[in-house]
Amino acid sequence: MATDLQVLIQKFQNLSEDDLKEEDTNVFLVTCQKCLEEEQLAALLEIIQDERNQAIIRNTGWNLIGPITKCMLTNEPGSDKEKTCLQMINDLIQLCNPKETLLGILEQVDEATGDLLSRTILALLQPLQTVLLKLANKKSYSVGLSLSTVHSRISYLPVPYTVEQIKEDKHSLCKCCLALLQFVQPFVDLVSQTTDITKEQDIQEMRKELLTFCLGCLTFPLLTAQLKLEEDELNDNPFFVFAEGIMGFLVSLGEPLPKAFMQNIRKAESLENEDTVPEKEIYTSENVACLSYLLFVHHIGMDAFPFVFGPTFVLKSNMEHIDVLLKRTEESVSSKGLELLEHSLLRVDNESLHEDLLDIKAVGQVLQDLVKVMTLCPIEHLRKKSLTMLQLVIDKFCVEGKYKLFRCLLKTSNHSGLEGYIIQNIKNQIDLALKADTQNRWFLGTRLTPLLHMVLLLPEGAETDLLQNSDRIMASLNLLRYLVIKDDEFINDTGVWTELQKIELRFLRPLHTGLNMSRAHYEAEIKNTIEKTKGPHSRTAYSVSAGGTKLPDMTPEMQLQVLQSALFTFDLMESVLARVEELIEVKLKSAPEEKIGSSKDV
Repeated sequence: MATDLQVLIQKFQNLSEDDLKEEDTNVFLVTCQKCLEEEQLAALLEIIQDERNQAIIRNTGWNLIGPITKCMLTNEPGSDKEKTCLQMINDLIQLCNPKETLLGILEQVDEATGDLLSRTILALLQPLQTVLLKLANKKSYSVGLSLSTVHSRISYLPVPYTVEQIKEDKHSLCKCCLALLQFVQPFVDLVSQTTDITKEQDIQEMRKELLTFCLGCLTFPLLTAQLKLEEDELNDNPFFVFAEGIMGFLVSLGEPLPKAFMQNIRKAESLENEDTVPEKEIYTSENVACLSYLLFVHHIGMDAFPFVFGPTFVLKSNMEHIDVLLKRTEESVSSKGLELLEHSLLRVDNESLHEDLLDIKAVGQVLQDLVKVMTLCPIEHLRKKSLTMLQLVIDKFCVEGKYKLFRCLLKTSNHSGLEGYIIQNIKNQIDLALKADTQNRWFLGTRLTPLLHMVLLLPEGAETDLLQNSDRIMASLNLLRYLVIKDDEFINDTGVWTELQKIELRFLRPLHTGLNMSRAHYEAEIKNTIEKTKGPHSRTAYSVSAGGTKLPDMTPEMQLQVLQSALFTFDLMESVLARVEELIEVKLKSAPEEKIGSSKDV
């Protein structure tokens, strides 16, 4: 076939493009493709490089890019045949019309799938860059088309997460990211080196295309990529290098990072002005959230970020971004939200946040997000981290803010374990308030009373599921025991003695009744289960419910363990309840009747 091509090509040598007929070029292309199929690559390369064949190559050569690329992909990476194919593509780029060559290359990138996707991109990025740089003017559209095509294709590649996956880079996403930095660099330089881009329409358009690409990379792959790795785990994390490169491009393109950081706030304000006609939005909630994460957690780009914003303002502004990250269910994204929240809070002094901050919608949403992560997330380290973050949030608020926050969480959490945790925090604040050297009066007297009524209460009276609410009930009993011991009945700083009758009516008596009912129910269940163990089907699995939750099918022996554990919980509640009532009785007997409940004016 190489001989046939040589004979055919002699017919076209030294002809001008005007002399070529369509049927001749079709025959030439078919013959070239057969040469590629038979891997007569050296002969085809020689024909492409022969100056006598420039007319036919200029006229039809760009049509060979697809067949040559397909031939290249059938050979081993790094092989001589692959290098020959790349040489042919580069030679065609020098000879053919740049616009036609550009479309030929982008077509191959767009059609690449599966295991060949990343290999095609890595092979063609350099030729694609060369073509774009050859375009004389008005190259912004072509640059934008190329960037959007390549970025949309790599978005099909899975993002490696663990250290081992990143090292292996099975689908070559890391290699693609690093190659993209080199691909984009000359176009960023072209924009940054232009003295006055307002006079250069094409440069302005190219700047916008480059910004769109950079912000798109913040969404993919950086939003889900793992950046927080120990230094000894992986040197030069490719995603970290990519993040530094993208943020560096934003700075080089003259995009003010504070402007980007403030995008959501500016958007909300612009919505209030009906006369504003928004331009095509290149910022999204996700790419701005990722930008804030890179700025404030990894300090990437912080050198270009002026320190004009106070810690409280940064925290308040970041709440929108934290909310976006925490609402995502992927571990890599949720963890970024928790890290951004932590770094934003650590900049703020303890007890410095004003209670009005809780009126901001984004703050309330972040609190709800934290509750969902710590109660519903299946990943243990994220649940623990979110609880730590909640405590950090509590620590940063002033006393009135803590009071308001506790009331809010008790109303909305609907989770016994979290409610128990909040009640423990309330106890700690009361303990601080009772100290003589404090000015804290929010957790004493009449201000404390509404909070006590929220805590010292069975939500459904005696019908309350005691097992499901055991954490809350035990925390409430421990709080009441603390109040009775710590606050003398004739001083009554906390107001607990004034409210004792309501507490007995709404909490202690229903708890007694509920314990008796629950104990009787579980003892009957134990009796029935023991009977099952004596029957012929003692090994049959049965279903059982505990704490309002249906448990997996289990044998009678397993059921007995669950039921006896429930009785142990009731014993513990009853023990603390008895101790509380004993302490109340002793205090009431020892105090003059007229002084009981006479609280100080707070």
